Amino acid sequence: MTSPNGLICFTNCLLPLEDGSLVQRDLWIDERRGVILDAQRTFFLRKQRPERIIDLEGNILSPGLIDIQINGAYGFDFSVYDGDDEAYRSGLKTVAERIVETGVTSLVPTIITQEKTLYPKILNLLRPYTPPSSANLLGWHAEGPFIQLAKRGAHAPPFIIPAPEGLKSFENVYGPENLSVTEDWLMAGGGEGRVGVRMITAAPEIEGVMDSVEELSRRGVVCSIGHSIATTDIATTAVLSGARLITHLFNAMPQLHHRDPSIIGLIGASPHASAFTPITSPVSSSVTHNFFPHKAPIASTNSTPPSHTPSHSHTSSSLVKLTTGGKATSEAFDDHETPPQTPMLTKSSNAFSAEKLALKLSSKGPRGELHLEKGRVADMAFERPFYELIVDGIHSHPNSIRLAYGAYPEGCILITDAMKILDPNLRDGVHEWRDGKRFVKEGDKLYLEGTTTLAGSVVTLGKCVRNFSKFTGCSLGEAIKCATYNPAKCLGIENKKGTLRSEADADLVVLDRKGNVVSTWVGAKEVWRRDRV
Repeated sequence: MTSPNGLICFTNCLLPLEDGSLVQRDLWIDERRGVILDAQRTFFLRKQRPERIIDLEGNILSPGLIDIQINGAYGFDFSVYDGDDEAYRSGLKTVAERIVETGVTSLVPTIITQEKTLYPKILNLLRPYTPPSSANLLGWHAEGPFIQLAKRGAHAPPFIIPAPEGLKSFENVYGPENLSVTEDWLMAGGGEGRVGVRMITAAPEIEGVMDSVEELSRRGVVCSIGHSIATTDIATTAVLSGARLITHLFNAMPQLHHRDPSIIGLIGASPHASAFTPITSPVSSSVTHNFFPHKAPIASTNSTPPSHTPSHSHTSSSLVKLTTGGKATSEAFDDHETPPQTPMLTKSSNAFSAEKLALKLSSKGPRGELHLEKGRVADMAFERPFYELIVDGIHSHPNSIRLAYGAYPEGCILITDAMKILDPNLRDGVHEWRDGKRFVKEGDKLYLEGTTTLAGSVVTLGKCVRNFSKFTGCSLGEAIKCATYNPAKCLGIENKKGTLRSEADADLVVLDRKGNVVSTWVGAKEVWRRDRV
């Protein structure tokens, strides 16, 4: 059903604002242009009222959900490319068409560490694309290969590499055309050939990474810290250099330690973070400062994805124990034996990171001074990064979720980090995976058959929103913000996505008051509706 004059009014609904509040207000959209309208301005300029009125019966009308880290869904894995461009595009189309049932209207396909010659082809195929009546594919998120071996999760060890030539190493892997300077991040409606959203997860302590962050950021790439053992100084320097995000907080990084809070500590960064001189302690006997895969041989692992080449045999006892005993792990989990606190690198590298941090901080000007005004926080020397949370109740404890949100609510972004088996219609039971292996699905948990080892996420983003509200005690409107406005702001597209601003894309999801998806709209067209019971 269409409107004769192209104007649609949603009425009797609650609208989530960018501050997380919910207000009762009508919303006008233009289905011909696919955008949200300023009702008052439209009425006075066009002298028209909407000829189609939709009564939402008190439900919530939200911006469409945005998933910036998803590995696959509905049987398709974004990281698997078999040389057939059309088959890959068909898989993307399937995901985009079906994921709207979960309330997602935009996503950033994520590829994990690959053989480096595959990157230019896959990234080119992942340019922005919006099939008819489907979610928007915004671009790409390359998670690896410049990550820490000791925090690799399920990333294949043979393909994890340093960046000895800095930015040139990034260009050699991803392709210079995919890292070109551009202002054309994301245009309304996407469109093949557009550059779109570009994200890279890397470990700043890896050779050449830190020196590349500033230039990558200047080129419009969202740099994210993840799969890393960075110390507090290194992580802080990465943020000062332009890193905007932390990849799946708590997972694949050191645990919080009060003397070196490492990456997790960034969300609670003090205005005087550099004033602390930590008391150093010996490194755990199971590790040394040599965490770089190019420095020494690596251990064998049975968790290497079947499409990858076998890893080298273990010949050095100085490295972390890397064998997983046949476990199939989520790429976000870290089941390797690393110390609970950040492993020390070397005295020279620690001194270098502290010196670099001091230089970065001094370039930011004077820091916050003592003051007498209650409620005012001293100025920060840098803006804290956004951070991702997988809120399936499995990857992180509810207490950890609430702790992070309480420290920095404005930076919280909900993600699924879902695997290709994501499908809310998939029944519990045993399902085929690949190379003769099978999954056991129990609700939102995945196990490799014959083990009790968790094998990834199958939670939907809509359920993450509901879980988040329960775990933190925040309102549903505040939880929605973490899956709409916050990810859009992190990507720099908040004028078009994740918002109800005038002239933003009319990508919308109708939720009932318990957060369940009722209907989904993309470009002012309804693309999915829940069957009434």
